[in-house]
Amino acid sequence: MKKILSLLIVFMGVSMSVLADSREDAVQFFNSYVKAANSYSPTVAEMYSPKARIIRQVIKPDGTTQNVETNTSTYITQMKIGQAGAKLRHYSNSYTNINAVKISDNKYKVTSLRQPSGESYKLKTYMVVEKQPSGKWLIVEELMQTKEQIFLKYAKKA
Repeated sequence: MKKILSLLIVFMGVSMSVLADSREDAVQFFNSYVKAANSYSPTVAEMYSPKARIIRQVIKPDGTTQNVETNTSTYITQMKIGQAGAKLRHYSNSYTNINAVKISDNKYKVTSLRQPSGESYKLKTYMVVEKQPSGKWLIVEELMQTKEQIFLKYAKKA
């Protein structure tokens, strides 16, 4: 009986360790994204799945929100254009309250609060990251809140 109980405890410990490692890997991937984005690294584009769901949730002046979705290739193109001006202004984002929750095998939702440089407010954000069979992590879905009203011109008209 003691052997069975000991084996069960060891199995549970190893299982919990594997889950913790995967969760920690997801958070580590998120942190590498933040570092790459804040240094304007071209590797940011490689961190997205080609079919990622990209959502900008625009916070309107009246406090309501509207989601604006785009595809990965359009987003990457816009990001590269925006990086030039952002780099000149030394723009960056800091993230707090980072938390990863397992969605399914090799897939985690990483939530956080994003604070743009020079601002006092924080905005909600999440990324769904997935470990690929190759071992590489990719962003498969992303939502970031923004107060930038210009994104609304890309919203689908109802």
